[in-house]
Amino acid sequence: MNIFSEIYGTYFRIAAKLLEKEVTDEKTVRDTVLSEGFRDSILFLPQKLIPSDEDWGLFRREKDNTLRRITKKAPVKVLTKLQKMWLKAKLSDPRIRLFMDDVTIEQLKTELADVKPLYRHEHFRLTDRFADHDDYSDEKYIANFRAALDAVKNRRIVDIRFKTGRGKDASGRFVLLKIEFSPKNGKFRAYCYLLRNDMIRSSGLINIGRIGSITDTGRVFRTPVSVDDYFRSRKCKEPAVIRVTNERNGVERFMLEFASFEKHTVRDLEKNEYTVELWYDEQDETEVLIMLLSFGPVIEILGPDSLRSQAKERLERQYKLLYGNNG
Repeated sequence: MNIFSEIYGTYFRIAAKLLEKEVTDEKTVRDTVLSEGFRDSILFLPQKLIPSDEDWGLFRREKDNTLRRITKKAPVKVLTKLQKMWLKAKLSDPRIRLFMDDVTIEQLKTELADVKPLYRHEHFRLTDRFADHDDYSDEKYIANFRAALDAVKNRRIVDIRFKTGRGKDASGRFVLLKIEFSPKNGKFRAYCYLLRNDMIRSSGLINIGRIGSITDTGRVFRTPVSVDDYFRSRKCKEPAVIRVTNERNGVERFMLEFASFEKHTVRDLEKNEYTVELWYDEQDETEVLIMLLSFGPVIEILGPDSLRSQAKERLERQYKLLYGNNG
């Protein structure tokens, strides 16, 4: 069951944004589709919005060639009871304060006062998560996260003081490209470029929880950068090659766990097995290995040899911890 209807998906949001104004033009339509849609949306969506033989009838063309919406008012999104229940449940998540200010949260709580939450956090017990997750309720952490998020959205150049993974103090001038959340670690981290004299020196990764201070320089990084190019530069030289069996619903669980990873999958119809080539950030190799080992006998790491050897060493250490040197 989908909580949020697909009618309120990407195409609805694009159309709704264009319909906020009574009058627009073809350039604005195409620019909005490019910025808000999928990569291939520009191939077919503009002709559904711009008056033609196959449009959706949302605009009519004026004599001056502008586009006027046919509705008197902008479209209104109506929330169902189920959606309100989901939203009420999300308001109890401490991470909500990272993305919304306290005034907005209180307003939502007031409006949803008579709505029962869809679920409560105490209903869930997660056994495969680290306990030392970020402190989402810490005011300093919230301020740093919001500053980092603003830097990502507006490509601001920021000065950051932080602790490295080895506990050493570090600082630098950065442009932040993307913030990612690791469910297993319970931590947010920022992908970034280190700058020297406004030139890119190297790529990096900073955990939000290790940031001591983040200061806006008041400047914007205007050099075009591609997030795709950034991740390609950090991608492992050889993909992990994994054989996945369907025992204990292994294939579905594996695909769900690695849904955000770049991969190539081949299915063996006779054995009902899958061989997956999995690409990942080289700096995340240890985390990826732990994720793979959590599947137990459902998978086999076929290569590369270095990753297979690391898996073997970890399994041998775990065996010795459990059973000693016997057997």
